[in-house]
Amino acid sequence: MAILPESGRDPGLTAHPRTRRVPDPKADFARRPIHLRVTPCESPADSLNSGVLDIKLIREKTDFVRARLATRGAGDEVKIDELLKWDEQRRKSLAEVETLKSLRNRVSKEIGALMGQKKLAEAEAKKAETKHLGEQIAGLDKQAAEAEAARDALMLQLPNLPQETIPLGKSAEDNPVVRLVGEKITQAFKPKTHVELCESLKLVDFARAAKLSGSGFLLYTHWGARLERALIQFLLDLHTTEHHYIEVSPPFMVGEHCLVGVGQFPKFKDQYYGVAEGDDPKNLGKLYLVPTAETPVANIHREEILAERQLPINYCAYTPCFRGEAGAAGVGTRGMIRVHQFDKVELIKIVKPENGYDELEKMVGNAEKVLQLLELHYRVILLCTGDMGFGSAKTYDLEVWAPGQGSYLEVSSCSNCEDFQARRMNLRFKTEAGENKFPHVLNGSGTALARLFVALLETHQQPDGSVKIPAALQPYLKTDCLQA
Repeated sequence: MAILPESGRDPGLTAHPRTRRVPDPKADFARRPIHLRVTPCESPADSLNSGVLDIKLIREKTDFVRARLATRGAGDEVKIDELLKWDEQRRKSLAEVETLKSLRNRVSKEIGALMGQKKLAEAEAKKAETKHLGEQIAGLDKQAAEAEAARDALMLQLPNLPQETIPLGKSAEDNPVVRLVGEKITQAFKPKTHVELCESLKLVDFARAAKLSGSGFLLYTHWGARLERALIQFLLDLHTTEHHYIEVSPPFMVGEHCLVGVGQFPKFKDQYYGVAEGDDPKNLGKLYLVPTAETPVANIHREEILAERQLPINYCAYTPCFRGEAGAAGVGTRGMIRVHQFDKVELIKIVKPENGYDELEKMVGNAEKVLQLLELHYRVILLCTGDMGFGSAKTYDLEVWAPGQGSYLEVSSCSNCEDFQARRMNLRFKTEAGENKFPHVLNGSGTALARLFVALLETHQQPDGSVKIPAALQPYLKTDCLQA
């Protein structure tokens, strides 16, 4: 298999790429939490996001859609006029088609009557008329199809509408801190960075990883490899036993339709790795390495109609994640903060719309439990409108403190995409009353490595250079300490 990288911007840790600020330790230290009251949606009617890819919403509430898109600060609102132009052209062409089809049907009946009356010349004239009508109809059908394709191409470029309670902002600097959990560890010695610890304890061989694959890849060795495997197993066990997610193990390559379904394509196509079988370039782009387990897992029920009694569906999955980050700050330098391949356990929920925001709070709690059991200090951030991912209506980030970095690192991002993804993948459920509805689809990192690996080493390092293993992880590693 030939793996061909695609250049792109930094997609961060989440499935919904956005620009992330470079951490400023002083600013982070001085940042103070604010207390927010989070009000879940009581019913689908409370949120107009429910039709974000429904053209009816854009037609009927054009100003509302423009205003919500404008809060993102990416300029997507300017696409609405062109989108509506193509939509109107399509509707006009279809209306003309229906008029001409009705006329053709009437003329066809007249031909039958004329034939019965032996008025063959008049019948032939009518046949010529129906042929001309058919040509007109074919031309209008083509116009309608072209207009629909142009409209739908623009629709796929529009991000989700931020929930109306989301704070306005332009960047990560405007994200409010919802809560701080635990305290920054006070170490009586200068903490080492994870790079120093990995080299002294022989956990990661950065130089040989670069020799194998270039910059941005990791070679875990000995206790480092065992620690990475232990973390993955710990995460899966926690979410399947205590949090009652169903574990799945999906393919690590997916078709383009799956990336479109979750909103990663077409906007972020330049950030992922296309796969070619052998040296045949014609096959390139038929499959892509997964940027996150969200891509295959959220698509499991695409183009299906589920029964209401099947909801909620909670999945968790481990996959390696492959991200092209050409030009991104940090790639090409030693360390584990930004890499092209990392491991992650992903959480996916498919739920009834009225439960979407309650389930989001539960998902955030599931991810927080990981950090609590690993005895790590962290904060929960609510993303502002300008920092949200493409498919998200509301997102919380979990950022863990890494003493050696002197900054917080994002290790989880939990989002309610409302029905944005469900519409893109045509996933519905049938209510008890027989109505087909789009569910809310939620995704969250539960959590991502290697940044969790970084925070664990830097937080639990000891003065002698060893690393203490938290009690929750000891049964997996069969040791309470890593030392040279």
